[in-house]
Order: sequence, then structure tokens, then C-alpha cells
Amino acid sequence: QLQAFGGGLVQAGGSLRLSCAASATIFSVFSRKTMGWYRQAPGKQRDLVAAITSTGNTNYADSVKGRFTISRDNSKKRVYLQMNSLKPEDTAVYYCATDFLDGSPRSWGQGTLVTVSS
Repeated sequence: QLQAFGGGLVQAGGSLRLSCAASATIFSVFSRKTMGWYRQAPGKQRDLVAAITSTGNTNYADSVKGRFTISRDNSKKRVYLQMNSLKPEDTAVYYCATDFLDGSPRSWGQGTLVTVSS
């Protein structure tokens, strides 16, 4: 249902924009879905980075506030994560997700790797 892309290797202080595209199976309901970005660093649990509701309300992990911005384009069925001032500790596989139930997503896209070099 979801495909994330845009990861890569970037130096500390640099920027990347991740994109998540919804498949045709959820086109008709995409605008009503809360969308989230999660990340998982090696040896660590998968954590929420940012989320955006159908009405555009957003929330962020404390570690990325002021540096990352989540947005969505319902006409293109996409959600984005603009990442600025990247740090080595941002290195992780990033996943987009949706279909939240009791605060946890039930649908995941494949991950895209972000590597930040020092």
C-alpha cells in the first residue's frame, strides 16, 4: 500500500526529503488517513518520527522538532518528510505507515535507508 523512497547518504548538517507514495488500493481514502514516519536504527526499536492527520495536524518526536517537517499532498497521494540539519544519530531506516489503531499503525511501507556521516 505504501512505498517510501528518497533515502541516501548525506553529510551532517545536510538535508534530505523522503517521499511516501500510496498505492492505488488506498487512493480513494488517502485523504482521510493519518500518516506517519517511523525510523529504526540498528539494534534499536522502531520509533515515531512524525505524523500528520487528515486535517493537517502534526506531531513530532522531540529529537527532530525544529529540524524535520512532515507534509502531505492529497492530490498526489503522497506524504513527505523534509529533514534538515541532519545529525549522525538520525541514521536509520525510515518507514511510512498508516491505518492507526490505538496509536499504532497497522500498515507499513518498505523502508528507505538514511545514512548521515559525521
